[in-house]
Amino acid sequence: MQKNRSILLWAILPGILLLFCAGLQGAEGKKGPLNFLLITVDDMNWDSIGVNGSKVAGVSPNIDRLASQGLLFNHAHVTIAVCMPTRAVWMTGRYPHRSGALGFQKINPGVPTLLEALKKAGYHTGILAKVPHVVPSRGENWDLVVQARELGVGRDPALYAEHSGKFFSAAKAAGKPFFLMANSQDPHRPFAKSRQETARKKANPNRKRKASNFPEVKNPYKPGDIPVPGFLPPLEKIKTEMAQYYTSVRRADRITGAVLEELDKAKLADNTLVMFLSDHGMPLPFAKTNCYYHSTRTPWIVRLPGVTKPGSVDRKNMVSGIDLAPTVLDILGLKPLEGMDGRSFRPLLGGKEQSGRDRIFTHFHRTAGRRDYPMRSLLTRRWGYIYNGWADGKLVFKNESQNGLTMAAMKAAAADNSSIAGRVKLFLYRVPEELYDYEKDPDALNNLIGDPAHKERVADFRRQLAEHMKGTSDPQLAPFNKFIGN
Repeated sequence: MQKNRSILLWAILPGILLLFCAGLQGAEGKKGPLNFLLITVDDMNWDSIGVNGSKVAGVSPNIDRLASQGLLFNHAHVTIAVCMPTRAVWMTGRYPHRSGALGFQKINPGVPTLLEALKKAGYHTGILAKVPHVVPSRGENWDLVVQARELGVGRDPALYAEHSGKFFSAAKAAGKPFFLMANSQDPHRPFAKSRQETARKKANPNRKRKASNFPEVKNPYKPGDIPVPGFLPPLEKIKTEMAQYYTSVRRADRITGAVLEELDKAKLADNTLVMFLSDHGMPLPFAKTNCYYHSTRTPWIVRLPGVTKPGSVDRKNMVSGIDLAPTVLDILGLKPLEGMDGRSFRPLLGGKEQSGRDRIFTHFHRTAGRRDYPMRSLLTRRWGYIYNGWADGKLVFKNESQNGLTMAAMKAAAADNSSIAGRVKLFLYRVPEELYDYEKDPDALNNLIGDPAHKERVADFRRQLAEHMKGTSDPQLAPFNKFIGN
């Protein structure tokens, strides 16, 4: 009997060793721990890139190429459409009121972060631009920090290539896996070739302001090249601003391409998880700093060698910004952070099913000026319900999206155009509730909240939102319950 056992042991031992070695290599079949490259762009609408249907010629060849190498989510949203708090969500996996980062402020002490977890696991870490906006809390100890001013105000592809290349070399020399967060500040204002950018290129002694080193732009788009999105009127000044915005989108694409090229040069791409996404929609009315479809929907591309099918598109599942940290930690084989609200979508990367991916919740709290405008939204693939807790018909909405040419043009046109006047009034004062059929009305032009045909749907969405708010200890639950009569 003992002899038979010995024979059996020797027979299966090679298989055991093979499985053990495979485990050491990781689920993706690569030796050693996976690297993580997170590329973000600032204020880019989900449909600004070619792979998501942009009609602007030649705007995003590098981003489109990345999508052809990995998985593109068709229903991806950030959790909150503001620069700093959305990055706090990415880094903590928590809703803003659960991390403390409601607006432009620090997260609460003791809230664990993705950066801290990767540092503890021995990762070489680096950040390019948007430094004050990423985990704005405890002066996190990145191994490499490159401020926006060292990167052409976060807009120079050549400088991104230089610094990312140096970072990859340093990580290899250290013999460590890496986490690099490369943040383009395009297409955030000031847009390329705009008056705002031109003004900042000049020193202002009266304001003790130095000239900003924005890179020069060749062959900018012209107003006639660019279609105006449906949620804005096709006014001439808006066409001008859209051309400037898309010129900035193209520059953000070049930054993305520059970083990915350096990754290839370092021969690290085959063992690197790459994610690409925007922090929220374009900085124009009815997009950024709101809870509309175009506020939170983001292009989200994931390339995981050996797992994601090149050129695949997930048209079914909804993923959210709160899922970023859980997913990354799951892929890298690290423990989840305490108190995360999101969950890993790793199964989706390999084409598997995952329940509960048919709806998400988005939030808004306050602007950069720290004025509170509480909003909550429930989104499905088709429907969007929005609760505007601040809307009382008196308080005026003020945010960064009103800067530049677009809102000024809308206000000027409102005097002679009742339709535009109605849009301006809605943006500035809002209404307590909104309901949109985004399948038929992606630009949120027809509020269905008062339609008797949707009475039951509204009641169901109210119930689901209240349950979500209760489950996350949302301070807006009490006023919401009072509003709906609970």
